[in-house]
This record gives sequence, C-alpha cells and structure tokens, in this order.
Amino acid sequence: MSLRRLCLFMLAATLAGSTTVGVLDVQITEYEVPTAKSRPHDPALAPDGALWYTGQGANELGRLDPKTGEFREFALKTANSGPHGLVADKDGNIWFTAISAGYVGRLNSKTGEIAEYRPADGTKIDPHTPVFDHDGILWFTNEETNYIGRLDPKTGKMSLAMAPTAHSVPYGIVILPNGTPFFCEFGTNKLGSIDPGTMKIREYSLPAAGAHPRRLALAPDGTIYYSDYARGYLGHFDPSSGTLLKEWMSPGGSGSEPYGIAITGDGEVWYSESGVRPNTLVKFDPKSESFSTKAIPSGGGVVRNMVATSDRKLYLACSGVNKVAVVDLNK
Repeated sequence: MSLRRLCLFMLAATLAGSTTVGVLDVQITEYEVPTAKSRPHDPALAPDGALWYTGQGANELGRLDPKTGEFREFALKTANSGPHGLVADKDGNIWFTAISAGYVGRLNSKTGEIAEYRPADGTKIDPHTPVFDHDGILWFTNEETNYIGRLDPKTGKMSLAMAPTAHSVPYGIVILPNGTPFFCEFGTNKLGSIDPGTMKIREYSLPAAGAHPRRLALAPDGTIYYSDYARGYLGHFDPSSGTLLKEWMSPGGSGSEPYGIAITGDGEVWYSESGVRPNTLVKFDPKSESFSTKAIPSGGGVVRNMVATSDRKLYLACSGVNKVAVVDLNK
C-alpha cells in the first residue's frame, strides 16, 4: 500500500471511529411478500396509508395494509416490465416506472386496470424514479438513457431533457418547495435541477471527485440530504445557494454504502447502510449531528428506497430478502 493510500485509509478509519453512535430504540416489523423472488425494489405511501411496492422480479405491484397485514398483488400486462419506482397520486392511483420495458405505467388501484405511457417519437427510455410536483405533473429519472422525463397525466404527453454530463445516471429525485425537480447523478459527483418550464438542466458539482450521490431527501427547511454511496457519507446541500453545507462519514465507514433515505416531518434524517451486514437503519439528528443505528432483523438484503409517513413511520423495501417493512419511530 502506498503512503498516500495508507494516509487516506487511516483518515477514514479515524473519521468513522470518532463518530458517536447511539443505539436506536425503534420497532421494525417485516412482512414476507406473497410471491417468492419478487424482489421488492421501492416502497410508496398511498393516501389511505397502504404500503405499495414494486415486485421487480415478479413483474407485479404489491399492496400491504399495515393495519391487517393483508397483501394484494397486481400483475403487469407487459412481460418483463421491470417495475422499479412508484408513487401514488391524490386519487390513489399508483404510477410506476418500468425500467426494463421502457414505459411509465398507471395502475387503477380499484379496478386493476393499467395504462402505459411512452415517448410519442419512439425514443428509448429506462424510467427509474418518479415523483409528482405541486401541479400534479409526474417527473422521473432515467438511469442509462440519461434523461429527466416529464409526464402530464391529463394529456399523456411526455417530454425529455438530456442531462449535460454523459453517463451521469440520473437516480433519486425530489421536488423542492418552489416546484423545481432536484435529482442525483449517481454516475458522477453531481446533483442536478431542472426548470419545470423550460426543462433546462443545471448541474452542481460536489467538492469530492469520488462522490456518487444515489438517493436524496428533502428537509423541512428546503435543503437536501443525500446518500453518497461510493464514499460512505451523508451529505447536506443547499439548493438555493448551490453549495454543500456539510458532510459526515456514515457510522459504518467508507464501505457502508448508504442508500435509501427519507426525512420525517420533524427533520430527522433516516437511511440504510447497504454495505453493512446486516444492513442497518440509521438515524441522523441534524441538531446534535449525532447518529444512532439498528440492524434490520432480516438483514435487509439492500434497502434501496424508503418513505416517511406523517405519523412517524418508515416504509422500507428489503429487496434481497423478499420483504417489506414498517418502522415505528414513536417509541
């Protein structure tokens, strides 16, 4: 090992070791999904409180009623769709991204009817993560095709904008308080925003060249926290000034691979370390800048995404162990 690499290794070990880490006192309840090898990828919260998930390996969407533990599954009409991300609209319809078959879908949760949306000009897309803005427009990232997409549910019209940096891998996405979509570029060390009117994309380079932000979450004050998967860091970014505010090494260290992330209404930051075995659930308190962790009972199998509810619960998709989970934070 070179002297430089040794110094970097020792610095990383010091940062990880100097972090004060508490033990989380939360209840994690996991549910085995009905179809074997379903590979739940992302979770979503519906208006009625149900936990929805994409069964990527089973080509279906699933619904869990957390009050009863009852599941329902909905098969997709196109084979090998590869359902990836999903989000509910105000009427309870479930919109999902079909990353393998290249379309955005809408499931009527009452009838089971599915509609599919694709670019009118035949452009190939690989929709990844969807989110609704304040006007009901659906925005979505595209991982390998490098687009940010816009879909108007009223007209079905889809528009695309190419990220300026090649192979930037647009990934997680949120909507800022001013209505601007803000996203991660997992293939590089950048974050990005897109003007909802002109669809012009602006990129923001992070100071660390080796950073690879994968998921992000919106804090109550309009700032962003993101999981730096490559370096094992949690980052805090201010979109209004375009600057990195601060970053912290995750408790699991440089190989912790922080991934799915969500923020509760009181500003607590929650995420999972996918590089730690078993995967951990991590709480970060921005006020004290302190961490607390708890192992996910099943091991997690990589928690790729999570969502926070208004009653202080987290919905998780534990993809590699064929489970979804509800975390009660009210203890």
